[in-house]
Amino acid sequence: MKNILRMFQGYGVELEYMIVDKDTLIVCPIADELIKKVSGEYVSDVEFGDIAWSNELVLHVIELKTNGPAKTLSNLDLKFFENVININNILDEFNCMLLPTGAHPFMDPFKESKLWNHEYNQVYEAYNRIFDCRGHGWSNLQSTHINLPFGNDEEFEKLHAAIRILLPIIPALSASTPIIEYNPTGYIDTRLEVYRNNQKKIPSIAGKVIPERAFTKKEYEELILRNIYEDIKPYDDDNILQNEWLNSRGAIARFDRNTIEIRIIDIQECPSADLAITLLISETLKKLISGSWSLTDEQKIWDEDKLSNIFLKVIKEGEHVIIEDENYLKLFGCNNKCSVNELWKHIFNNITITDSNLLKSIKILLDKGSLSSRILSALGNDLSKENILKVYKNLAACLGTNKMFVNE
Repeated sequence: MKNILRMFQGYGVELEYMIVDKDTLIVCPIADELIKKVSGEYVSDVEFGDIAWSNELVLHVIELKTNGPAKTLSNLDLKFFENVININNILDEFNCMLLPTGAHPFMDPFKESKLWNHEYNQVYEAYNRIFDCRGHGWSNLQSTHINLPFGNDEEFEKLHAAIRILLPIIPALSASTPIIEYNPTGYIDTRLEVYRNNQKKIPSIAGKVIPERAFTKKEYEELILRNIYEDIKPYDDDNILQNEWLNSRGAIARFDRNTIEIRIIDIQECPSADLAITLLISETLKKLISGSWSLTDEQKIWDEDKLSNIFLKVIKEGEHVIIEDENYLKLFGCNNKCSVNELWKHIFNNITITDSNLLKSIKILLDKGSLSSRILSALGNDLSKENILKVYKNLAACLGTNKMFVNE
């Protein structure tokens, strides 16, 4: 029998990094060789105490994740950082290193993508056959996932209602993907723009990214999962994709393990930044669920279309978007029209953060802007290949020291 945690009794965190050449930053598809170095064979997972390493769809990406739920977020960034150092030490033999951010700045995924071809690769092959996984929306996107538990339907209702409300403004904090193929894309969060379109062949899989108004397991299965499973059937002769993880919304219910997984966060420049965002999101959700800003019933009435309108503006313009919908702002106890950055500052001023190290990282995010904004500021008017390479090497250095990127 599985051990069911109540809300906020545990945290599952997953961080995805690229493997690149130290000098050129060209992607290196050697995640399998990295895992073999420490396990002696080509396997999909290897455990190191509280943290595990795992493969992803493509061979140039490695995932670090909590090995089971962590009881607290405090010092979790240090555990991830320790594993980053260990991986970089191994990759040094290949003249490679880990590179952060949610998208490689100049990778050509149609030429450079190589799929994982070992354990469990039949799932990846099925995805590739249906969707062609060589594009940016598949092979060039690295994210941070947060898994939050719920104990029963009542807790699922409260948690899902609060997460749906918060999703549209999360990219204002977490965007790290302004550059693709050496060019600014016009989106502060390019990863989410390509992500939301990568399964257009079967639109029900991602929906509008913001989940529908489903607040019990029964409602969720009827409104979301049933449609996905029906729509994938003609393409899934072997019946290997009929699973909850097929759902690609920005937050997905995992009833198999009683969690909701938030999937819209671009990975940052270092674990300290990732865990700062995780902590800020967690504390904001606690406040939303407490009822001190708004009631769950008030949150539940918001449909995915209205929330998606805000979300689409934020992934394009980031923290600078002005939110004019007073009813949305009231959900956070905010009464005046403001930018998303100002809304996050209002949220921050009304919650309690006790972790002093992550508090510093949160303040940098709120004062200096998203990593995308800081990358664009660092590049300035010089969008040469040389300058882009320089900035992203600096980001790799941030990962190697667990320090945030502040362009000063």
